Amino acid sequence: MPETHYTIVIGSGILPSVWPQIKAAHGGFNRFVVTDEHVVAAGHLNTLLGGRPASHFIIKPAGEVSKTIDTAVAIVEAMEKAYFGRDTVVIALGGGTVGDIAGFAAAIFKRGVPIVHVPTTTLAQADSAIGGKTGVDSSASKNAFGAFWHPAAVYIDIATVATLDDRQYRCGLVESVKHGLIADAGYFEFIESHLDAVLARDLDALETLAEHNCRIKGRVVEEDPFEKNKRRILNYGHTIGHAVEAASGYELLHGEAVAIGIIAAGLIEGELGLSEPGRSDRVRAVLEKLDVPTKLPADMAEEMVIDLLRHDKKAVDRWPRFVLLDRLGQAHCEAGQYAVQVCREIVEKVVRELR
Repeated sequence: MPETHYTIVIGSGILPSVWPQIKAAHGGFNRFVVTDEHVVAAGHLNTLLGGRPASHFIIKPAGEVSKTIDTAVAIVEAMEKAYFGRDTVVIALGGGTVGDIAGFAAAIFKRGVPIVHVPTTTLAQADSAIGGKTGVDSSASKNAFGAFWHPAAVYIDIATVATLDDRQYRCGLVESVKHGLIADAGYFEFIESHLDAVLARDLDALETLAEHNCRIKGRVVEEDPFEKNKRRILNYGHTIGHAVEAASGYELLHGEAVAIGIIAAGLIEGELGLSEPGRSDRVRAVLEKLDVPTKLPADMAEEMVIDLLRHDKKAVDRWPRFVLLDRLGQAHCEAGQYAVQVCREIVEKVVRELR
């Protein structure tokens, strides 16, 4: 298992300097880049390599549809065909899906080789590149196969998000909102008050987001690297969100599904008497300004969402636990646990209210 302490470098326009830094840190190692067709089209692979030849694997098609065990196997076999061994470092260049697949492939190749994350999306820079969670989906649920495999380093070039389309850019910001909700009310207030600058892709605002996201997630992961308890707060909005994402056939992007999950968590908090005056309205206002969905798609069956909840990878006795808030910036803790039981009747009621 790699060290759970690692360097995170944040800056604007740093992508051309990343390859020499990886080479210096892993001098005698083979370097193998995993990316996808969208990242290649955006020019980020060329910028990273700077004209140097390098072994690489391009995921096609880009997106969650390729986040399967077959893709992970194909990556491992590509490294095998190149005669690479344990003296290999995998570089994940792209968004959350690329990072999840590449990280999982690195974790299982030759019983584990180093992974370096170079996230290029708002979602990956805020969340998925940090913390060492890797995985691919099964036919039944999201992230059914996975491993904790912490990176050797993370390089965040905030300028790379300039190439994202508006939908990808906005939905990735939901993870930043989540971090403020679970751990830092002041950070949530920064997002509220600077949302116009963030939506305009102002580099100063984006650098502030990256620093806060890394600090919040890094602190939580350091305390609980293998998700025994406290780290579960990072799943706020994700339990119902993952079910909604899978029920959509991954037509909804991850951040869009999590936005719906955050609204659902707020409704559960209301049912349990955990709401603060005005909190849900503030959260909904931020999500609506991001132009992400806050309701279930009209054609989505509520029963499918409920059934998928039973497949949640953290389910106990075929029913998941839920992360909730006590107040803005503070996750709810019950009997020392941050993921708590919520009866099925309440969850079913809340899912019906997501119309």
